[in-house]
Amino acid sequence: MKRLELVDSPYLVREAKVCEARQMTKSERYLKIVLKDAHDLDHEPGQFVMVSIAGVGEAPISICSSPTKEGYFELVVRNVGKVTSAIHKLEAGDTVGIRGPFGRGFPVRILEGNDLLFVAGGLGIVPLRSLVDFVIDNRRDFGRVNILLGCRTPQDILFRDEVALWEKRIDVNFSCTVDRADPEWKGHVGVITSLIPGVDLDPDRTFAVVVGPPIMYKFVIKELLKKGIPEKQIIVSLERHMKCGVGKCGHCQIADYYCCQDGPVFSYDEIKENIEAL
Repeated sequence: MKRLELVDSPYLVREAKVCEARQMTKSERYLKIVLKDAHDLDHEPGQFVMVSIAGVGEAPISICSSPTKEGYFELVVRNVGKVTSAIHKLEAGDTVGIRGPFGRGFPVRILEGNDLLFVAGGLGIVPLRSLVDFVIDNRRDFGRVNILLGCRTPQDILFRDEVALWEKRIDVNFSCTVDRADPEWKGHVGVITSLIPGVDLDPDRTFAVVVGPPIMYKFVIKELLKKGIPEKQIIVSLERHMKCGVGKCGHCQIADYYCCQDGPVFSYDEIKENIEAL
């Protein structure tokens, strides 16, 4: 009997090694991962992987690194349950299982040649970073770039060193706001929507990419529509509780869409009728 070939199966768990691990905040841990059977993950910005711990389970985790970074990929994991708690205990040299990459990523070919407005709320900077780094590594292929970042407190800001570099770049306009400041914070205080009116943009050639908690979307999108950005040029990445990654279990279903297969990236005109269900 011919052996079933599983090399291209979405159910295949590939062995990978953690080559770097560090705590970023009280809740978020950074992991740098190397696959043992391949040079690269071959992902698109905005996709995710299923990370498994033997004897514990698996969880969907957004890839936060650009495919331009060869030989490894990066994850940032929030500790919210049994599996993610086990992932937080991983150290350099430990082994994990990887399935994927899964999902529809950001439409980088459509974005090329256009101005970009990135809007990230809280943990939304994690999947969005994969696209931001891709754009920066291919900077000549894109027009003006605006990055807006909103966090609850200054202590919740992820990728602090990179954020500081974005702020210094002359080819990127960067703004950050926090909901609650501390005595050392010198920046803007307020919700992220308060930054949008001050952005100078050409709506006809601007694509807005929005990633953050569900409650943020309708308010951010309302402000983007006020700026005149067409619905088809507003891109969102939706976070749902995904279980299988292959559109079989139904946990991530929104109306007729399965976020793990049809998304997690959508244009607003695709999903606008269901945005209230988030």
